[in-house]
Amino acid sequence: MISWRAESEGWEGRFVVNTGDVDSYLEDGCGRCKHYQTPECKVHQWAEGLRALREVVRATELEEQLKWGSPCYSLEGQNVAMIGAYRDNFVLSLLKGAALPDPAKILEKPGPNTRYARVVRFRSVDEVVERRDALAQLLHEALVFERSGKEVEVDADDALPAELEERLEADADFKEAFEALTPGRQRSYQIYIGGAKKRETREARVERAVPKIMEGKGWNER
Repeated sequence: MISWRAESEGWEGRFVVNTGDVDSYLEDGCGRCKHYQTPECKVHQWAEGLRALREVVRATELEEQLKWGSPCYSLEGQNVAMIGAYRDNFVLSLLKGAALPDPAKILEKPGPNTRYARVVRFRSVDEVVERRDALAQLLHEALVFERSGKEVEVDADDALPAELEERLEADADFKEAFEALTPGRQRSYQIYIGGAKKRETREARVERAVPKIMEGKGWNER
C-alpha cells in the first residue's frame, strides 16, 4: 500500500511511503522514488543482505513494524533499531548507539549532526554472517540500555532532538535535505522540536517540519 502526502503540503511527488509491512518492504521497496517495485530499487539491490540482517534482529524480543517506510524495531513502544538500504550499502541503525559498548569497533556515526544513533554498514550478506555474534551482542546491549531508563549523554547545546534523529535515520532523502540546510535553518528545527516537553509532541512537530525541510526552508520561513 502506498500513501502520498497531500498536495497542500507543497511537496507532492517528492515523498512516497510504503505503509504495508516489512514483507512488502522487502518485496516492493520503500516506495519513496520512481524505482518502487522495479529492479533498480535500492531495497532490491540489497534484499538478500537485508533479509539476513532482519533474521538477526528478529532473534531478539524486539517488536517489528514498518515505520516511515523502513523496518523499525521497538521495545515497549520505544524505537530501538532500524534497518535500511542506501545506494552503496545497507545498515543496521541503533538509535541510542552512542551509549553502547562496541568491542568489535563496528559502529559508525552516520552523519555530522548525529548525536544519539550509530550504524553498522554492510556491503554484502557475507558481512552480516561474519558479524552475526557482534550484532547480537550490540542488540542485547541496546535492550539492556533501553530497560535501564537512562538517557544518552550528549552535549545539549549541539544535540538534535532524538525524535528528529530517528526520522533522519529512517529516510535517506529526508536526511540529505536536512543536511543541505544552512546551520541556522537546522538550528531552527532543533529549537522548535526540542522545545516540546513530551515525546509525542516532539514526534508530531517532526512530522509538521518535514515538508519545509524537504523544500529547503527553516522552520520560521514561509
